[in-house]
Order: sequence, then structure tokens, then C-alpha cells
Amino acid sequence: MRISITARLTLLAVLLSLVTSLALAGLIWQQTHDDAIEALRRDTAQQTDAFAAVYRSGGVAALEQAIADAQADDDALVAVLVDRNGGRRLGVGPDRLAFVPAAEAFRIERLGRAGEWAGQEAGIAIRRLGRDWLVSGRLLDDWERAQRTIERALLLAVLLSLVLGVGAGLVLTRYVTRRLNRIAGAVDAVAAGDLTRRIGTEGGGGDAFDRLSRRIDGMLDQIDRLMAELRLVTDSIAHDLRSPLARLRSRAEVAATASQPQQREAALAGLLAETDLVMRMLAVLLEISRSEAVPRDTLVPLDPGALIEEVADLYAPVVEEAGLRFVVAVPPVPVPQVKLHRELLSQALANLIENALRHAAAGGEITFALALERAEIRFSVADRGPGIPAADRAQALRRFGRLDSARSLPGAGLGLALAESVARLHGGRLDLLDNAPGLDATIIIPA
Repeated sequence: MRISITARLTLLAVLLSLVTSLALAGLIWQQTHDDAIEALRRDTAQQTDAFAAVYRSGGVAALEQAIADAQADDDALVAVLVDRNGGRRLGVGPDRLAFVPAAEAFRIERLGRAGEWAGQEAGIAIRRLGRDWLVSGRLLDDWERAQRTIERALLLAVLLSLVLGVGAGLVLTRYVTRRLNRIAGAVDAVAAGDLTRRIGTEGGGGDAFDRLSRRIDGMLDQIDRLMAELRLVTDSIAHDLRSPLARLRSRAEVAATASQPQQREAALAGLLAETDLVMRMLAVLLEISRSEAVPRDTLVPLDPGALIEEVADLYAPVVEEAGLRFVVAVPPVPVPQVKLHRELLSQALANLIENALRHAAAGGEITFALALERAEIRFSVADRGPGIPAADRAQALRRFGRLDSARSLPGAGLGLALAESVARLHGGRLDLLDNAPGLDATIIIPA
């Protein structure tokens, strides 16, 4: 039979309460039992020593009087002088002991076999006095009554603890069930299509449920963002591919109907250029998807300085051929290794350099820099072109987010989106800053 999570939590709370109560009750019982036995042993030893001293000083008559005086004040007293066979000569005790006396400091023993002493137990000490034996101690009736009282109190405490455990289990179960239902409700709403639903936190937000809620909400935020980007990409592809595909069709028709070889060659060259543009758009989209799907555990420790030098060596001739000065700035102190994805980060930096070449050709200079600031590694590409106004930077980071000033230039508006996606892969971000004049695009990742 399947047991619900509510019943299991309640049973667990009851079981823990019961086990704790039993362990505590057992410890208390054992401690009180041992303390009572020790007190009985100590009192018995003192009493036996006192009677032995009276016997040595006054003989049998003095011992008999001392026992009579002690009995008047203590009805649980056992004090009897017996012969070597256990027969009583005087004192308070059975006519014949149920055991053969022998010298022993303290023990619990059944006193007699018949009469009122049959089955009576006492804590006794045995001391040899001449040819006889002195058996002195106390009946266990009072001690046993005290023990029964303690045991009843402990049993009552266990039962009370069991009741409280049931109550605590129900309260705990209600709390856990309410929090789980809240999480399940948000998940069900998202599964039904409401991507705006969130779980939220309660109170101080520091317990395990709140931490779980924050993680699920973060995951839902990521899903919502990805879905928004997917809708944007779908709409943008439909919009931005319409013009290249229309031009492809037009140039294909011109090439098919051209009567002159020169016209045909020009149409085919334009056809190839438009095809290359579409292929580049699709390739960058694939790179962005790849960067978002790469698990973080695939990153490997790399030297950021070595990566900067590799990309700089690749693009220095390209920048110089464009008539610009290429400045590479690397700190004199080596930057520590950090876990990176070489291919994707190199592609992101290459995209930033190509953006600077495309949009800042009149600026005269491109700076490619590496810096370590406040436990952050900063890969920056700065130009002296027109830059991007602060109000337009969020639009520039969107996929296919081309500004009005850039629509006359070739491109698909995916370079900055790829760089931002790669930065997120490394647990960082992409900042677009004012280079006064120009744009400073910086990938920042934790060191």
C-alpha cells in the first residue's frame, strides 16, 4: 500500500519523538536506579558499621538494644544476628535466612522462605561478629515504590511526548505540504503556458524551501528569457531573411534571363554575396545556440593573455589593411589562468573586432585590451567611431538588433548577441561603454 508524503512525514515526526522520548526516559531511569542503589549501599554500610561498633563495645545485649532503638524509627529496617546456618539469634529478620551467610560488602538478597519474610528482598551487608553473622540493611519496599513512581512518571512523559509528536508531525506536514503545493502550483501554471508565474519566498527567505523557490524562479526567468528570445529570433529571421531571399530570387532570375555573359556573371556574383550573407547569419545563430547549450564543466583552465595574443595575431593584418592602428594592451603582470571555452570566446572577441572594423572605419584606431580589476577579467575592444547611444545599447544586444544607423551596412545584428551569450556561459556579462568618442565593448568574467 502506497503511503502519501503527508502520512510519511507525520509518521517520521512521531517516530523521532518516540525514539527521543524513550532514549531520554531510559537514561533518566537508569540514572535514578543507579543513584538509588548507591544511596542504599552507602546507608547500609554505615548502618552495619554502627551495629558492629556497638557489638564490639557492649556485646550482644548492647547490639539487641541498638537494633530495637533503630527499629522504632525505621520500619524498613533489617538487622539480625544469625548463626553460621542462618538461624536467627536476635534482631529484626526471618527465623532462618534463605541463604547461607558469608562476608560480603553489599548485595540485594531474598531474606526468608516462609512466613511474613517469604519473598521479601532487601539490600544488605553481612559482617562476621565472633562466631555469628550480622545481617543488616533495608527492605526494598520503599525503594521499589519510589522506582514505580518514577517509572509511571516516565511512562506518562513518553505518552505526552508521543501526543506532542503527533501534533508536531501534523503541523510540520501542513507546512511542508503548503510549501510544496505552492511550488507545484507555479510549475503547473508554467506547464500550462503562464511563463509569468513565480513561486516567491516567505518571511526572511532563508530556509530550504525559499532557496529552492529562488532557484526555480531563476530557472523560470531563464526559460522565459529564452522563449522571448526564441520568439524574437523567429520573428527576426522571418523579417531579416525576407530581403536577402528576395534579392537571391531577383539575382537568380537576372542570371537565368541575362543574354550577355557580363550581366550573367554580375548577377551570379551578387547571388553568391547574398548567399554568403544568409550563411553567415545562420552560422552565427548556430554559434549562439551552441554557447547557450555548452555545459559549464566543459570549460578548461586557460591563460587569458595567450588567448588575447592569438586573436590579436590573427586580426592585426586585417586591421592594418583597413588603414587603422591596432593597439594591443596586455598587463605587465601575468593574469592567472581561468576556466574558458577557447573557441567560443575567440569567436566572440573576433565578432567584437569585426564590429569595430565595420562601424568605426573612420576612427583611426582599435584597442584590444586585457585587464584584471577587482577579481574580474576584462576583454575589451574599443574604437573611435560614432559609438552607440546609451538609450540604444539594450537594442544593440538583442539578436538581429540592428540600429537605424547600421542598416545600410552589411551584417545581421548578431555579433553583440553572440558576445553576450558567450559572456553568460562564463558566468559574466557584456558591457557596452562610452569610449568618448566611440564604443568600448567589454566581456567581463569572474577571475
